[in-house]
Amino acid sequence: MIGYLRGTLAAKGDGYIIIDINGVGWQVTVPSNTGAFLSSEGQEVTVYTTMVVREDDISLFGFSGSGELDAFKKLTSVSGVGPKAAISILSSFSLEELHQAIVFEDKTALTRANGIGKKTAERILLELKDKFSPEDFAKSAGGVSSSEIPSVPSDGRGEALNALMALGYTRAEASGALSTVRDNDLTAEEYIKLALKNLF
Repeated sequence: MIGYLRGTLAAKGDGYIIIDINGVGWQVTVPSNTGAFLSSEGQEVTVYTTMVVREDDISLFGFSGSGELDAFKKLTSVSGVGPKAAISILSSFSLEELHQAIVFEDKTALTRANGIGKKTAERILLELKDKFSPEDFAKSAGGVSSSEIPSVPSDGRGEALNALMALGYTRAEASGALSTVRDNDLTAEEYIKLALKNLF
């Protein structure tokens, strides 16, 4: 298994790059908004990779960080979502936008990606909504580690507070919005949805 590739960006094509490593050109399929694809030819680039093997094809898929790679693996775990569809989604959204769309079950947003219809978007939301945690928000919203998030109770309300703070709201704003939610024992997703109504 090839964990990552580091070399010189030799060429770019439609949805792929070629990385020159000691005279060998590695063709890697990448999202169009990933750092390596946006780099200039001749620059050194690094991509985290995963290999997809099929009967008639072996392909490398590359990403600018472990967060993108993890999102790709989660997307391709969904029934009916292949590598090309996952790359299309990752080309259309930043990680933060993708996490928001999934956690807040925004089907319309997901259909903005080429080749993603309503039924596929519904499957993605159904199968992945429980696989994106508040810590995923923190990672996608600027690389904040879980140790950097202020400590709060580990219940649904506490997880919702962490997620709202990772989205850019201050602790006071997030706490104030959550304080208006009178229901107890809700899931983090339910608290977030109700709190966001008070933040807009």
